[in-house]
Amino acid sequence: MKKSSSNKEERSKLYKLEAFFSENRILLFAVGIIGLIALPFLGIGNYLLRIIIMIGIYTILGHGLNILIGYTGLVSLGHAGFYGIGAYTATLLMLRLSMNFFPAALLGGIMSALCGALVCLPTLKLKGPYLSVVTLGFGEIMRTIFLNWDSMTNGTLGLRNIPRPSIFGYQLTLANYGIYYLMLILVAAITILCHLVINSKIGRAFISIKEDELAATMMGIDISAYKELAFAISAFITGIAGAFYASMISFIDPNSFTNDVSTLIVSVVILGGMGTLRGMFLGAAILLSFPEMTRFLMNYRFVFYGLILIIMMRFRPQGILGWKSQLPYRFPKLLRKTQNCTETKEI
Repeated sequence: MKKSSSNKEERSKLYKLEAFFSENRILLFAVGIIGLIALPFLGIGNYLLRIIIMIGIYTILGHGLNILIGYTGLVSLGHAGFYGIGAYTATLLMLRLSMNFFPAALLGGIMSALCGALVCLPTLKLKGPYLSVVTLGFGEIMRTIFLNWDSMTNGTLGLRNIPRPSIFGYQLTLANYGIYYLMLILVAAITILCHLVINSKIGRAFISIKEDELAATMMGIDISAYKELAFAISAFITGIAGAFYASMISFIDPNSFTNDVSTLIVSVVILGGMGTLRGMFLGAAILLSFPEMTRFLMNYRFVFYGLILIIMMRFRPQGILGWKSQLPYRFPKLLRKTQNCTETKEI
């Protein structure tokens, strides 16, 4: 009895929190947008601005991996490989073909998507730890390719002087805040894309595969095709983030795309809340800002990430903002009123 009453109290608190965000979502959204737009003019400095841009990049990376882990139930531990493919593809197109950032980034995302679909092909029957091991191996294979293909990637020396994004000849840099506002636009665009995908027929198929593959098959869902699509969409989003990162930092090398990066992306998804869009913002903000506030622990940051994963999986596997996934289904207000009227008439 005590356990059931405590569960009811917890659910009522969650309902109140859900209602607060739902009723004030327009106001909260407007305040957030205005704050982010005005942020560069508050005198925070280029160092903090760069950290905020990295938070935006890892928010995009979190969205990409969340498509797999949070909505389709496929665990990938090698997303740094797709991140690197997008970065190197866009960089080579800009350096060797003098291509503008925007088509180069799009092609980098497409190349990552193709690689994601190819990686998924031999793993269609795998799930759980077996799929994780395969994707972990893929990430390490890509890092080895970046390290040893000297004619394309310049090996350990990396690629330097990567062009900044430009619009009609106007270069977007950190000094003129152009790269910051481009990051905001990319984060907004990727978030909207993920929202549209998840709330479409494709998204519902992803969720059904995560919940029960056998039931999804019985409903006529092509499991293999949708897994391929999930990997492609996830890798595309990750490749776009890689292209933006390369252009923003103006230098990449194989050490930028190690398995440590994959671990950080997974940590963002788990900490923020798997199967939520809002959780990616919080997860990236916490994990990217905390090491900067505690630089004396910099050598132990991955120990910190590991502890976060253990604690979250033990005490709150749905993540910080994953509370909505734990609530029972609530009928719409109109349906509840109709149900109440029916019960009153019967009495």
